[in-house]
Amino acid sequence: MLVMERHKKIIDTVNEKGSIRVTELSKMFNLTEETIRRDLEKLEQEGKLMRSHGGAVALQEEDTPYFQREMVNVKEKQKIADTALSFIDEGDSILLDASSTSWFLAKKLPNIPLTVITNSIRVTMELAEKRNIHVIGTGGNLSRTSLSFTGPLTIQTLDYYHADKAFISCKALHNAWGISDANDMQAMVKKKMLETADVNYLLIDHSKIGKKAISFVADFTNIQNIITDEAADESYLNELKSNGVKILF
Repeated sequence: MLVMERHKKIIDTVNEKGSIRVTELSKMFNLTEETIRRDLEKLEQEGKLMRSHGGAVALQEEDTPYFQREMVNVKEKQKIADTALSFIDEGDSILLDASSTSWFLAKKLPNIPLTVITNSIRVTMELAEKRNIHVIGTGGNLSRTSLSFTGPLTIQTLDYYHADKAFISCKALHNAWGISDANDMQAMVKKKMLETADVNYLLIDHSKIGKKAISFVADFTNIQNIITDEAADESYLNELKSNGVKILF
């Protein structure tokens, strides 16, 4: 099989299954794992898939252009942002991730003394004119699709700070699996943010509840509060409460 044919087969398999491990591909093509890793690296550089620990995942919602994600469930996200705003006090230091819901929250922040730590370019730009808000950007590897920074430098930067509260979103929330995201890099940043803050708020609309994404972020021991919208399934929310999580609207 030609290299081009193999690459097409890898892409088709990843898109069909959602994810696949290097060991599986090695057996499929009867090639060394090192050869497969080189294939995946090249395909990632071409924007055809995303490598994960031990394999590859299909390009999912995280890789949808950011401005498209901003237009999904706008009313729900605005309502969630309104609720989140009521838990922010003057003088707080807060963490905001690169989700579109966090951007809606940033837009609503009043120009009062606050410290905001974020890996989001959109959040940073939104707060640039609010001169009473001290903004700390993490830096790191630029994700052009999510308009955010991820990677080792992002994690290292977060090691230097403490936050009173973290406000993050994710791709999916499941009673058994916890919260998860579309790729490893974003998942690691969100996990670090949850570990950095004293109190955590998960901002998540009803469409993501009861689902699983590829990369695990955290279980419910790291989440004290979930802010969602009223369209969320009530019976599922009751199950979440049994994990000791407070549900807010």
